[in-house]
Amino acid sequence: MKPWSLALCAALLSPGVFAAQDLDLEAREAALAARLRCVVCQNQTVAESQAPIAKDMRKEIAVQLAQGRSDAEVVAFFEQRYGSFVRYAPPWKPSTWVLWCAPFVVLLGGLLLLWRTLRRRHQSVARPGLSPQERARAQAWLENRQDTPTPEDRP
Repeated sequence: MKPWSLALCAALLSPGVFAAQDLDLEAREAALAARLRCVVCQNQTVAESQAPIAKDMRKEIAVQLAQGRSDAEVVAFFEQRYGSFVRYAPPWKPSTWVLWCAPFVVLLGGLLLLWRTLRRRHQSVARPGLSPQERARAQAWLENRQDTPTPEDRP
């Protein structure tokens, strides 16, 4: 009786083990599809794209994972087939350093330009005041101006 109960338990528990493995493979498949770029759409991941080639790529991911390949091996397969462009996040290498550094260089250049503009504006505002002689001349001109009626002051 004991062998039958063990066989029954094994039979009842085995679908759960296979289901857990299937869920793990599906999660890995979804993660890999999100890391790869659709070669037709170019602005979508394989997971997002509905293009026929993206569907084929998802099937190929599932097949390779079912064969026991690691995530790195699957990515390497697609990279060998389509080039490093297929990665949604390109790897750091000499041919892609511009992709990685350009945003920071542009940001730094913008901040430098802003700093320089603000510094010039501050220097133009912070000019020294009038000298005593210039102040006296301006005051005399204003007093002279107040004594002379303007056309608007005349009736």
